[in-house]
Amino acid sequence: MQKIKNIMAALPEPEELDFSALAGALQDGSVELVCVLGPTASGKTRYAVALARRLSGLTGRRAEIISADSRQVYRGMDIGTGKDLAEYADIPYHLIDIAEPGDGYNVYRFRQDFMKAFGDIRARGAIPILCGGTGLYINAATSAYDFRQSKPLSSPSERPDAAPKTFFIGTLVSREVRNARIDARLDARLQEGMVDEIRGLLESGVPSEVLLSYGLEYKYVTLYLNGELDFGTMRELLATAIHQFAKRQMTWFRGMERSGIRIHWVEN
Repeated sequence: MQKIKNIMAALPEPEELDFSALAGALQDGSVELVCVLGPTASGKTRYAVALARRLSGLTGRRAEIISADSRQVYRGMDIGTGKDLAEYADIPYHLIDIAEPGDGYNVYRFRQDFMKAFGDIRARGAIPILCGGTGLYINAATSAYDFRQSKPLSSPSERPDAAPKTFFIGTLVSREVRNARIDARLDARLQEGMVDEIRGLLESGVPSEVLLSYGLEYKYVTLYLNGELDFGTMRELLATAIHQFAKRQMTWFRGMERSGIRIHWVEN
C-alpha cells in the first residue's frame, strides 16, 4: 500500500523587521502604505496598533489604521466580527461602522472608500496602515486593478491611484496556537453576548438570509436562533468553520506570494 504523505503546507519563515529602514522608506516615499495581514486570531489589530505607535515615534508622523475586514464595515456587528475598538486606543481608524447590515457593501465600494481614506491620511502627512484578513479587499486596495472595466491594469501609470507602494507584513502563529486562540476567543464571545447581539439584529429587521450570507458567527448563530441547531452543535460547527476559514486565508496569502508579492512574516 502506498505510503500516505503529510502534504500540509509548511508555514513561512518568520523574520526580524528593520523598523528604522521601514520608517526611512516611508519618509522618502519608496513605501506609501504598510499592510498588516494574517489569518483570523493571529493578532493583526494588536500588531498594527503597536506598529503605528512605533512608526510614529521613528518618523514624528501620526499613523492611522484602515480596516480591510469585509464584515467590520457594518454597524451593530461588533462582537461577532471582533471589532475590539478599545484595542485601537488613541490610534485613529477608518472603514469600520460605515454601512448598515444588509446594505450590500462590496469590494468595489471598498476600493473607493479605501482610496478616499488613503488619500486623506497622506494629505495630512500621516502614515496609512491597512490592517485586515479579507484577501479580496487587500488585493483591491494594493493591486493595480480597474473595476470599471473588470480587468488588471497593465501598469500602475494607467491610473494615478492604481497601486500604492506597499510594504506587506504578515502576522504568523502556528496552527496549534491559532486554533487554540480561535476556540478560546469563540467561547469568550459567546459569553460576552454574541448570541444576544445577533438576536438583536434579527429583531431589528435584518433578514435571516442576510445574516446567513455573512457566514461564520452570523451564519451559525442565526441557525441556532432559528431552531435549526442546538447550542452545542452550533458551537462545534462554528469552531470548525473558523478553523477552516483561517486555513483558506493562509492559502490566499501564500497565493499572493506566488504572484510575486513579498510578505514579511513576523511571529506574533
